[in-house]
Amino acid sequence: MTTAIILFAHGARDPEWAAPMRRVQAAIRSTAPAMSVELAFLEFMTPDLPTCAAEAIAGGARKVVVLPMFIAQGGHLKREVPEMLAAMQARWPTVEFVLDRAIGEEESVVRAMAEAALRKAGAALA
Repeated sequence: MTTAIILFAHGARDPEWAAPMRRVQAAIRSTAPAMSVELAFLEFMTPDLPTCAAEAIAGGARKVVVLPMFIAQGGHLKREVPEMLAAMQARWPTVEFVLDRAIGEEESVVRAMAEAALRKAGAALA
């Protein structure tokens, strides 16, 4: 089964806002060059999630993992995104869609943010 990852970010009016997300995308691509890794946005920027999923499916994906590039699970991830995935599942019933939890809730990400904050303060994590 061909799997695609969609890094799903909120989006912003300033196009430079997406630079860190593009760096994550590039890092994944350099580590796993055969993996389809795309970037979609909830608002203000393109492509949106359904468009990005359509492109991945047209490219052969039969499993689409949506990885929210959010710090925590909020209203968008609790309500809007599941509704979007339900609509996509209805449109592509033979494709498996997986909505992962917000990346900011991963312990390794929490730890990395804590270490970065302490470095910036000139301290060290015990």
